[in-house]
Amino acid sequence: MSELDRETRDALAELLLAMADDEFVLGFWDSEWTGIAPILEEDVAMSSVSQDEIGHAKALYELLAELTGQDADRIAFGRPPEGYRHAALMNHARTDWAFSIARRFLYEHADAVRLESLATSGYQPLADLAVKMRREETYHLLHFDLWLRRLAEGGDDSRARLSEAIERLWPDAQTVFAPLATEAVLVDARILPEPLETLRWRWIDRVGALLKAANLPVPVNAHLDADGRTRHTEEFAWLHGEFTMVSGSEAKATW
Repeated sequence: MSELDRETRDALAELLLAMADDEFVLGFWDSEWTGIAPILEEDVAMSSVSQDEIGHAKALYELLAELTGQDADRIAFGRPPEGYRHAALMNHARTDWAFSIARRFLYEHADAVRLESLATSGYQPLADLAVKMRREETYHLLHFDLWLRRLAEGGDDSRARLSEAIERLWPDAQTVFAPLATEAVLVDARILPEPLETLRWRWIDRVGALLKAANLPVPVNAHLDADGRTRHTEEFAWLHGEFTMVSGSEAKATW
């Protein structure tokens, strides 16, 4: 692709920021399970998955920084809470194990659908990064699909907790595909090979089939919340204070 014009560059920046914030915020939420997961092996596994997500966020922030001339660390840590553009799915605290597994299951499949499409992006740096991320995310999908089945088959209590969490998170999970203000520019430039609404319905079909296979109820499809990347919660404000605490202690330091 030839050098991007300003409108296309700004549109790409919006997409990269949304994706990076998804990975970044979820990585920090789930890092909280380190030391308190239900079993020792899951302490290690969840820590590894969280590190992967924050690593993916770092790569996306760096791509954004190259595009805009900003500093990747400042993008990651230097914004107020209202400046983040993660999907509303990441506005919730970790709650219990079933809730975290439900959120991870819904997000990992949304991210998989998004990355599959972006692997054919006309913007080669993004396509290359999507291919790399897909290889690593394959293990996340396997891990959380397994946990979904484990909880679904684990007895009345775990099944009920899982079903309730999926029902609660279903509307916010769809905001991974909330329309971007400049989406039409991205589609026209083939940076985004398909509209986000097309990806949303692909995700609904895929996740619905997996829930049915696990004999779990499939929530009624909710109307997509168009402001799903701009509203925030007190829970996220708390998390923001946690992950910006060190960088905020000395604004001019190099981390």
